[in-house]
Amino acid sequence: MNKKLIALAVAAATVAPVAFAQTANPVTLYGRMWVMAENVKADGGTAAAIGSRNRVSNVGSSLVGIRGTEDLGGGLKAFFQWETEVRQDQNDSPFSNRNSGVGLQGNFGSVLIGRWDTPMKLSAIQYDFFGTTTLAGYASAMADRGNFDRREQNVIQYWSPNWSGVSGRLSYSANEGKTATVNPKVVSGSLSYAKGPVSVSYAYEKHTDLFRTYATGGAATALSGAWEKGQSLGGSVTFGPVRLNVLTQRFKKFGGGTTVTSDQRANMIGLVYTMGKHQFAYQNQRAKDGATRATAATVSNEPNSTVNSVGWYYNFTRRTTLTTVYTQVKNNQAGLANFGGNALAGLGAGQDPRGFGVGIRHTF
Repeated sequence: MNKKLIALAVAAATVAPVAFAQTANPVTLYGRMWVMAENVKADGGTAAAIGSRNRVSNVGSSLVGIRGTEDLGGGLKAFFQWETEVRQDQNDSPFSNRNSGVGLQGNFGSVLIGRWDTPMKLSAIQYDFFGTTTLAGYASAMADRGNFDRREQNVIQYWSPNWSGVSGRLSYSANEGKTATVNPKVVSGSLSYAKGPVSVSYAYEKHTDLFRTYATGGAATALSGAWEKGQSLGGSVTFGPVRLNVLTQRFKKFGGGTTVTSDQRANMIGLVYTMGKHQFAYQNQRAKDGATRATAATVSNEPNSTVNSVGWYYNFTRRTTLTTVYTQVKNNQAGLANFGGNALAGLGAGQDPRGFGVGIRHTF
């Protein structure tokens, strides 16, 4: 018995300092679970139609995270965050693939090292009511079909203090992939104003020695002498129960050598009407994406896409919401716009995806 009491006492002495530290500098467990039952299909174009199918889809913003701070004195704090995606619909969840890092915070602002969304992404997604990873997500036609919707690894970021509603962010992705022929890196920055019912945000981002063609899709790959530039300007205003969101983006690309890509333009407008626990939303995306070619000659059949989405959200509480959304994508014969999240595999040029989903979102 005495040995057991001694063991318990030693264990208590070992654990107690950790408990006291967490009381003085709290560590928070948080998360969001979001799963939708969907019916999706695509037809049109010259490729074989993708027949109607039912699926249960984890919304990519489902997550679990831990964050905390420690007061270092003199107005200085250390902070950290670890966050990972959670897939409730299947057992292949990745690990530590969301915003995670450690940094210092003070009157000067915050400095972070780790893996984090770029300022351009954060500047834009605030104007996407449906969330970037749903069927109606803005990366369907905006953000160069997700190429400028980036969560960068090996990143250093600075976040300014908030000066009467004005704030800024700067981000640099370390050029760890540098070789004798390529030096790939990403720089991004944003400047925002948010006060009362009005917000405005501008962002700029450049990818050096990185390039992605419209038809290829996927991630940009290292390419010597290539570059991609993007600008984003968004805003919102709330008047009574109505919120209006607008977003416009422009992209320029150079594929190195004689490769030429025409400028890309994308615009989005959204309306949200709140009535008690109900929210009704409409969102329209339009994109004219640049075709890649070997000369500067005009290409008559450049990709062009339009996305219309409607949704009804019922907020049982501040933490639990019933979500429904219907999305219809219209592509011209060269367009490849897909769903914003959980995209259809094997989509051919000119095909038009359509989908309906209903699900539950719960945060904790």
